[in-house]
Amino acid sequence: MPPDLGDANDYVQAGGDLLALLSPPVNDWLVSADSFSAQPAPLKWLVKSWLQADALVMVHGPSGGGKTFVVLDWCLRMANGGGQWAGHKVRPGNVVYLAGEGHHGLRSRIAAWKHRHEAAKFQMWISQSGCDLNTPEGYQMAAAHIRSLPKTPDVIVVDTLHRFLAGDENSAQDAKTMLDACARLMNEFECSVILVHHTGVSDEAQHRARGSSAWRGALDIEISVIPGKENQPMQLVQRKSKDAELAPTVYVELQKVNIPGWLDEDGQPVTSAVIEQVSAPVQVARQDTKIDAHRKMWEAAWWASGAEAMGDQPFLGRTALKDKLTTDGNAERTVRNMINPSYSDKLIGALIAAGMIEATSSGWLMVDKLQASVMMMRKSGCG
Repeated sequence: MPPDLGDANDYVQAGGDLLALLSPPVNDWLVSADSFSAQPAPLKWLVKSWLQADALVMVHGPSGGGKTFVVLDWCLRMANGGGQWAGHKVRPGNVVYLAGEGHHGLRSRIAAWKHRHEAAKFQMWISQSGCDLNTPEGYQMAAAHIRSLPKTPDVIVVDTLHRFLAGDENSAQDAKTMLDACARLMNEFECSVILVHHTGVSDEAQHRARGSSAWRGALDIEISVIPGKENQPMQLVQRKSKDAELAPTVYVELQKVNIPGWLDEDGQPVTSAVIEQVSAPVQVARQDTKIDAHRKMWEAAWWASGAEAMGDQPFLGRTALKDKLTTDGNAERTVRNMINPSYSDKLIGALIAAGMIEATSSGWLMVDKLQASVMMMRKSGCG
């Protein structure tokens, strides 16, 4: 049938190509790279540089390490109309918080945040229990409740992953069924999903999520919450950002809040806490420990590459560091591990976790104030 009124003869008389009409080209599956790249597709963010829209995010940390406080702070800011978080724009959004445990503590944390930030009303809904989200029954139950809400969520939080997973988090197959469930939520509601998960118990496992490696492979963004030690603040370290540059580490601490009108059984005020951003801790002189050995190795590569700087901070390029490590006799695989920020016991990961360096698009800056000052003085011949 011709696309316009009339028969095939009318179509030809009007200048139409009858052969092309009979054999239409199949050209809508493959597109040219030029036309593909000509369509602007900037990233959309819920929290600029930290929480991407329409993405799968995981926030992990040790039990009791403050990860729920951090995720809740982001969510309440979105649900309260947006604003700023650690200097980053927060987009207003609707939040569904699937809470599998700790409802009593969650209630007081929200009340404390509401009082501290003088919030009037949240566009946020909280589940009263967990469910097996990676089963047909559990998914349909959760999805049906979300569909019934007056507004579609911009983000769905699953806290914690363990409370919503039927199966073994170490099993790649069980991980896949949960990841598939998350993908269904993201597709149906056009939202982001944040998985709150635990790290392992050993020191070597604190930089990664507990369980199967399939979790990390599927993530768009991965964030570690590292508890502070010896009166030091908590660290929020972005381990992975698939489509953007890694965000610099943010330092926070918990501030105590008295909740107005809340009294315990003895008539004493009930308290909770909220997240507050703080400055990066000033690093003190270190003994010749493993972290100091990493620092010396970084500094040696910096000198070997020409002692570059950005402003008043020493800068070491990624290529320059790889060349130095290779020249020193390290195998290619060893070099990859040493510059991978996910390995907190290796060169770059350890220095980032210690707050000594921060990642840029092409290398790393020395942000430890004392060390940066010493290095720059030596470069200028004053030290």
